[in-house]
Amino acid sequence: MATEVRLALIIEYDGSCYKGFQYQKNHPSIQEEIETAIQKLTSQNVKISGAGRTDAGVHALGQVIAFDLNSGLTPNQVLTGLNHYLPRDIVVKAAYEVDKDFDPRRMAVNRIYKYSILNRKVRSPLQLRYASLVRECLNIVKMRLAAELMLGTHDFGAFAGALPKSTDSTVRNISKLKILVTGEKIEIEVEGNAFLPHQVRRMVGAIIDVGLGKISIDYIKLMLDGNNKKIKTKTKSMPPQGLCLVKVSYKTFPSSGQ
Repeated sequence: MATEVRLALIIEYDGSCYKGFQYQKNHPSIQEEIETAIQKLTSQNVKISGAGRTDAGVHALGQVIAFDLNSGLTPNQVLTGLNHYLPRDIVVKAAYEVDKDFDPRRMAVNRIYKYSILNRKVRSPLQLRYASLVRECLNIVKMRLAAELMLGTHDFGAFAGALPKSTDSTVRNISKLKILVTGEKIEIEVEGNAFLPHQVRRMVGAIIDVGLGKISIDYIKLMLDGNNKKIKTKTKSMPPQGLCLVKVSYKTFPSSGQ
């Protein structure tokens, strides 16, 4: 006899054709596609929860979702079955049975995002969906100095988009921020315990503006000073296609990059 179990899945997806992870009426979403696949596989209507509500056009290598299922299927059978029903731009990479109280968002202790930039004069059709084009020459040395200032615990309110009313603090901790350059490609990897809406894309935008000479490193210091409530980033959020949720880590659950 089947009993209810809680499953956690590691999901990879190309977010180009979706209005984000979270369900939206009359718009395609990652959540809706996964829930539809679960219904086709098990004939059960379930609601999933995710580690991060990625925005429209944002990708994931290691999104983590969880849901309850009353089925005799093993985690591996769920993985195989869902991949049969899911569209080609979404795939289940791993499946686990977890404790009943497992919450992929609240229990996450660390998240890694990567932002990809193509730094050259002309666009690339092959990288159009996965990197943002910056045509001007960038000063990588100054960009790395700006990134160093963002390490540690700061008030990132100046880097946030519209905040939910329930937000009690805009203080976040950034444990790692690396800028990797390979030919024309620049990758900015950001690791932290949690992030505000659009925080990573606005951080990257500010770092790029330092590299372009549009703002100074001293201005980054002002943006990170929580006492300067009127200071706002002069840059908009970078385009979504350059951003990817790489990995989510937990104390008791295998990291999504494993």
